Amino acid sequence: MSRLFWFGAGVAAGAVAMRKLNETARKATPSGMAEQLGGAVRELAGAVGSFGAEVRAGMQEREEELQDVVRNADTVQFRRIDASTDAAPARRARRAGR
Repeated sequence: MSRLFWFGAGVAAGAVAMRKLNETARKATPSGMAEQLGGAVRELAGAVGSFGAEVRAGMQEREEELQDVVRNADTVQFRRIDASTDAAPARRARRAGR
């Protein structure tokens, strides 16, 4: 019985090895390489398409934010910035922690 088990295991291992070998040999043919290249191009096209969709969604979201700012422009408080030359170094020094 043990010999029959090992014979069956050997046949199964041989079948698996032959199937893998045939698959690898088919991939090495020009049609197999073209199929792999076609799959890679389809995957790349899908990734580019999803990236474009995400960019468009981000653009739409940002456009809505900007439209909200424009609509509420009368409620926005603007701060006047003093452009004197002696105030700028003091401001820089405070930012640097001096």
